[in-house]
Amino acid sequence: MKSFKEIYRGAENKIAGIGAAPGIIIGEAYLYTKEKLQISNKDVEDIEKAKYDLTEAIAKSKKELTKIFAVAREMMGEVRALIFEAQLMILDDPILLNEIVRRIETEKKSPEYIVDDEISKYQSKMVLSHESYMKERALDIEDIKQRIIRNLQKRRWESKIDHNVVVVSETLTPADTILLSRNKVLAFVTDHGGLTSHAAIISRSLNIPAVVGTHNSTNQIKDGDEVVVDGFYGYVIIKPTEEQKAFFSDKRKRLLKLQKELEELKDKKAVTKDGKEIKLYANVDVSGEIDVVVTSGANGIGLYRSEQILNELGEFPSEDEQTTIYSKLSSRIYPKSITIRVFDIGGDKFRFLDFQEPNPFLGLRGVRLLLENPSMLKTQLRAILKASVNKNIKLMLPMVSTIEEIRETKKIFEECKKELRNEKIKFDRDIQVGIMIEVPAAAVMAKEFAHEVDFLSIGTNDLIQYLMAVDRGNDLVSKLYQEFSPVILRTLKNIVSAARKAKKPVSLCGEMAADTLAMPLLIGLGLESLSLSPSTIPYAKRIIRSCDYKKAKRLSDKCLLLPTEVEIKETIEKFFTKNKITRTRQII
Repeated sequence: MKSFKEIYRGAENKIAGIGAAPGIIIGEAYLYTKEKLQISNKDVEDIEKAKYDLTEAIAKSKKELTKIFAVAREMMGEVRALIFEAQLMILDDPILLNEIVRRIETEKKSPEYIVDDEISKYQSKMVLSHESYMKERALDIEDIKQRIIRNLQKRRWESKIDHNVVVVSETLTPADTILLSRNKVLAFVTDHGGLTSHAAIISRSLNIPAVVGTHNSTNQIKDGDEVVVDGFYGYVIIKPTEEQKAFFSDKRKRLLKLQKELEELKDKKAVTKDGKEIKLYANVDVSGEIDVVVTSGANGIGLYRSEQILNELGEFPSEDEQTTIYSKLSSRIYPKSITIRVFDIGGDKFRFLDFQEPNPFLGLRGVRLLLENPSMLKTQLRAILKASVNKNIKLMLPMVSTIEEIRETKKIFEECKKELRNEKIKFDRDIQVGIMIEVPAAAVMAKEFAHEVDFLSIGTNDLIQYLMAVDRGNDLVSKLYQEFSPVILRTLKNIVSAARKAKKPVSLCGEMAADTLAMPLLIGLGLESLSLSPSTIPYAKRIIRSCDYKKAKRLSDKCLLLPTEVEIKETIEKFFTKNKITRTRQII
């Protein structure tokens, strides 16, 4: 049978987008379009009535969003549902509401016109931003605006879905996504949006396949068209041919069969055929993924990217807010452990900061930025300590490049402990502190760094980028982003050896940990724990249980001597074939 590449190559009925939530669906398209609200700018004579109508519309909007918030909490968990709490806060913003009322009084125009004009000002600034995150948040504000106007006009939101469909739309607000998901929705396809759009985040939470950012799907897909949605590769096939339909039907059956097989591995250990156990931990971006972690059979959370809280809340959380989030995570995963990485802000995450740098990836980011902002760091460290009463939380520092950074952070950490002792607040006094090895300087000095901390974690995404001096997001040089480069393999081997000499545990996270081709190689290099996305853990477990550690060791020894990435990858592919190990991509 053909491969995915072969089936997509030359297909004129495909639309390319971004695979935002994995899965393969074949179904009937439903074009979801909201009624275009006509905004009247007529003069009003009864100002008091206009203000009363506004108050009523805002109250009704709050009531609607409160209901949606409750549904979201039930479906997605507390933290992800905070998307809707943030929208509710906009409806309580006194500056915005007072300005709308003032304009109604002075301009004597209809409330719907003033609401539309005033809120659109905020949106315009966001849309003009260079940050995709800000552009996507403009969509959330559009939902608030349309909701108020619809209630001013006394119109109702209605869904006409009465059977299983693939929803195709220009955009989807968080509220749209939640409400539609309660109907018979198989998948989502949108013209706009990215991986960080709330519609994408919600789709992943609810396990509904989604392809976003297609640009023109609503122009090419008609109501009732049969479509294939591939949330893995990010394609939509319109009116599939018999060959395409047979291909995707087969892939979907294989996927469902594989998922059933993987479910049986959930409670089994990731042990090689000759008895070597590999600990598999989960990477978690947002708290709502915790249920997936629990069902994946992970040994715990190896990397909680705490900066994603900023994406969810849209602002820096207080100490109490952070304590609540970390405490819930700790309790939910107990007795397994969770490693919380302090805010890795900088580089591509500057939207929360008040300054710009010409080259942020080589600038003030990670632990560097936190040490320049000790109050921000102390707030987070205190919150982590206060949440550590279950004694299953570990602390990790990102982007460490000097021993001084480790020592300075540990000094502040000790100050936080002293404060909490004085305040008679309980915390884990033996909480472990580790670092990410993702800067070449840290990789070279891994042995010395290991003596300063309790554990190491290799962050392959940045480490490869910095070692190869290549921006993996730049198409012109992306081919140089080689995770199987001999430079990378030898660096990984040096780090593992250094950690072993210092008698400190070392893990590996990043995309390389989730690459099924890399799995035997990583085992052979001596890594005894990996941290990867929760959905990948069952696949990794399957490959590890099909491997022989001694053979994997011989494979890595051979690859360490090879001079090119091509030769290394060919050698690994032969290892899979010779040992009859099937990779995930080959299955689906």
